[in-house]
Amino acid sequence: MTTHDVAYDISLSFLILSFVVLVIILIIILCNKKQVKGQEILPTRKSAHIYSLIDVDEATEGFSTRRLVGQGRLGTVYTGVMSRGDMVIVKRIHPRLVLSNAGNSTFSSVLKSLCAVQHPNIVSILGFSEAPGERIIVSEFVGMISLEFYLHGNSEGVALLDWGNRLKVAAGLARGIEHLHEVVMPPIVHGCVKSSNVLIDLKFVAKICDYGLSFLTPQEKEGLVGYVDDEFWINKKGASKESDVYGLGVVLLEILSGRRSGKGFNIVEWALPLIKETKISQLLDTRIVIPSDMKPLVRLAKVAAACVGNSRKNRPSIVQVVAILNNLEEGALFISFGSL
Repeated sequence: MTTHDVAYDISLSFLILSFVVLVIILIIILCNKKQVKGQEILPTRKSAHIYSLIDVDEATEGFSTRRLVGQGRLGTVYTGVMSRGDMVIVKRIHPRLVLSNAGNSTFSSVLKSLCAVQHPNIVSILGFSEAPGERIIVSEFVGMISLEFYLHGNSEGVALLDWGNRLKVAAGLARGIEHLHEVVMPPIVHGCVKSSNVLIDLKFVAKICDYGLSFLTPQEKEGLVGYVDDEFWINKKGASKESDVYGLGVVLLEILSGRRSGKGFNIVEWALPLIKETKISQLLDTRIVIPSDMKPLVRLAKVAAACVGNSRKNRPSIVQVVAILNNLEEGALFISFGSL
């Protein structure tokens, strides 16, 4: 073999090796891009801010009625402006709940862990305040309308959610619950998944609030009836991931029907026979036009039925539910429900 041949072989080997290395680098880059696309990139969260009662009192103008937003089963909600000008939401826990948890150090430890939670479909908790007779939670100000208002308290000033946006809200809500159940460590059980705890922004992105606070009302039924499963009351099993999935199923039925679950009306008992007999058109909200393509709504109804129609051990996991609802949401992008 001549010197020329040897040089040629070396050059060819070098070219082949360079090509292989280049292909490997390209594969690694593409895999990393694909991984990043599938993950939600979230900014680093700071630790919980502990507010003084004076700070909160000033932010709410002494808990003025002018700042009052509403009342829920856990407390009274106000808007606030902190000293730096930041808008916040202030939840003042009802005195009776503070009294029943007197001497319990759980509040501060739980709130510190809740403040670390961050997800596009979850309302961020910024911090809290503790004082004798006071427990206060400070959250981000999101300027949203609740799903409950869209479905049940609507006025002429707010347009009804069309089917495409209802599918988007359903998927976003499920992703928020999935983050609490499967990503946060240790996992967080919401404890009261219902339409009033789902907020919707101007882009129809759903954010879940009031998560992880069931320790404040371990024995209380108010606000839970119609949104938790039978096992919740049996042998005091209480809240669990499975009961959260049940609550999600109830909310999905409300999204489909526009009807409110609760005292005097059991939406599960009313809806399940209709779904089983495939009478989906009788289930749907009559205030908006029923689409010609019913497949996405039939699928949504079946998911809801699986969430509420099975015992805890046979109920689908939130991961399974999210996989289906994500597909429905993606499909809704190509369907103009409102024009049908």
